[in-house]
Amino acid sequence: MPLAQGRSSSFHEAEGGREACGVFGVYAPGEDVARVTFFGLFALQHRGQESAGIATSNGQDIRLHTGLGLVSQVFTEEALGQLQGRHAIGHNRYSTKGSNTPANAQPVLVRSSLGELALAHNGNIVNCRTLSRDLMARGCSFTSSTDSEVIARLIALAPGRSWVEKVCYAMRRLEGAYSLTLLTQDCLMGVRDPLGVRPLCLGSLNGGWVLASESCALDHIGAHFLREVEPGELLVIDQHGVASFREPSHRKAACIFEYIYFARPDSVIGSRLLYQARTAMGMELAKEYPVDADLVMGVPDSATEAAIGYAHASGIPFAEGVVKNRYVGRTFIQPDQRLRDLGVKLKFNPLPEVLGGKRVVVVEDSIVRGTTTPHIVAMLRRAGAREIHLRICAPPIRFPCFFGVDMATRQELIAAYKSVPDICHFIGADSLGYLSLEGLIRAVGLPCDSFCLACFTGEYPVPVQLELGAVEGMDKLALEV
Repeated sequence: MPLAQGRSSSFHEAEGGREACGVFGVYAPGEDVARVTFFGLFALQHRGQESAGIATSNGQDIRLHTGLGLVSQVFTEEALGQLQGRHAIGHNRYSTKGSNTPANAQPVLVRSSLGELALAHNGNIVNCRTLSRDLMARGCSFTSSTDSEVIARLIALAPGRSWVEKVCYAMRRLEGAYSLTLLTQDCLMGVRDPLGVRPLCLGSLNGGWVLASESCALDHIGAHFLREVEPGELLVIDQHGVASFREPSHRKAACIFEYIYFARPDSVIGSRLLYQARTAMGMELAKEYPVDADLVMGVPDSATEAAIGYAHASGIPFAEGVVKNRYVGRTFIQPDQRLRDLGVKLKFNPLPEVLGGKRVVVVEDSIVRGTTTPHIVAMLRRAGAREIHLRICAPPIRFPCFFGVDMATRQELIAAYKSVPDICHFIGADSLGYLSLEGLIRAVGLPCDSFCLACFTGEYPVPVQLELGAVEGMDKLALEV
């Protein structure tokens, strides 16, 4: 599935990075499962804002509704009324450039010898090109440019007399990152890849069951969090309850950026509340890079918690130095050239009364390309900031991601070819400090070998290959999730 956008911050809007989509599933006979899914997707809106979709099953057939836009734009009361059933899955999506088309909206619906299958995907398949060629050689054609459809058709054509056998076969062939919710006529399934790159959790709801990318979605619908889906685990949920099947998982490689930026701060991943992890990142930054200053501010929204942590550890007061327009990027109306030239002014409005004459610590989640950070620094100086000391919650990003984050090619990553002092000079800050890898791991509070840290170290959990060429009927599969 093409890559989803996350919380409002410079990582995706200013720097151009995009991240994993949001998936949801519910098995709850007697509940209005389409409406439950709608509100579950609403809670996961930060993970994807370009398209949304819901598929439901009444035990006989699968109904599907997808569209471009926010969840609240795609679904009306009339549309939800058409989605009757006892179990459902849903998806939020953000596309890579040029692929925001109705055909790429999810869930994906395919047919197999066992009946219909709907699939919602969060992740990135690194051997997608090879799989798509194999499928086309078997006569398979594609209607979208997403690797999600490749997964769905691989499962549909897989050998096996049951969905469990088909899905387990596909899991043995797929390489990369995938958290899935799947819907058949009579069951709901949840799948997490053996590396556990993207999150997926299980909850209970009035005698039924819920799957979601993040635990915050369970909170919003009144479900009770039970546990996370384990790496390499397939859950099958039907009238008999929940059954678990496992594929071998030799190591864990959860994406560290779920903790830094992607997921909501009120979600729990790896038994760690992300609000606490992010405030701890700020506290570690204050220890590693102290400075004399008058106030601490975060770049809204994802760096706010870390800025609070920095302020707490340093004793420097926290303040909001800029206000974020959270609706920028959520409209299909493009700005004219005059407004486009204003750049970050469309996203951030500084508060001169707060910043004027102050020495300011600015906490940010990351610097990717470094294209917008200089504009933010310049904006703060125009607002009267006397000194600007930039503190980054992540180590320098020097390598591209192949597991669901369309952050940049290596040639575009500013830290791949500039030193920290050079980056500081380029962005125009008075000082610049990146959180060390050791400090990041301490803040998250989980073992270092639990994570994929490849964007910092270049050490990928599985072999990767950048696939730029297009397969007939597909569009740069390796670059889309």
